[in-house]
Amino acid sequence: MNKKIYIFCLVMISFTLNAQNDTTLYLKNPNYQQELSLYEAYKTKQADIIMFGNSITHGANWNELLDRKNVVERGISSDGLDGYIARLPYIISLKPKFVFIMGGINDIYNWTPVEKIFEKYVRLISELKKNNIKPVIQSTLFAGNKWKSYSDRNKEVIRLNKMLSDYAKKNLIEFVDLNKKLSAKNILIAEYTYDGLHLNGKGYAIWAIEVDKILKKYSF
Repeated sequence: MNKKIYIFCLVMISFTLNAQNDTTLYLKNPNYQQELSLYEAYKTKQADIIMFGNSITHGANWNELLDRKNVVERGISSDGLDGYIARLPYIISLKPKFVFIMGGINDIYNWTPVEKIFEKYVRLISELKKNNIKPVIQSTLFAGNKWKSYSDRNKEVIRLNKMLSDYAKKNLIEFVDLNKKLSAKNILIAEYTYDGLHLNGKGYAIWAIEVDKILKKYSF
């Protein structure tokens, strides 16, 4: 093997292993520090509904989208499941009745094995349930065909959603399969996204309908 190619391979292997094993990567995300500083400044002491996620969740005003005043949005751009778990105290302290979770796509693009992502999801959900909070799992959205490496990464999205769906069914947890409405042939529909990953108004409107269905199911 050519020496330069060999060195390049070693560097890539090292990078991949670090990406898979570094559980503090979220601390290097400037968005994370900024949002936590805002959590400290916000005056809200209690919220019945929390939308918990990454930039996809963060992209809308959920009070207006759901036409409710008891909703708090807690999404952070570029965040992964380790970051979600680390900021759980900010979620639990609001004593919500429902937490709608969407995550996993940043972990998948960070080359975290799907099995590890699922384990973190289970840990997250377990902590919410310990605090008498009803978790609602929302499917990890597919990437659209304008997004980088969408085909390979969407295969991992399929695997993760299958694990989450099976877990939810087994443990009597609500699972909202948003991909049924927003995707076709395992690809995010172009009509609902402005860049191939993040949703536009049409996409959020559909998402809001599915959230509202769950809330009405519990007469909320």
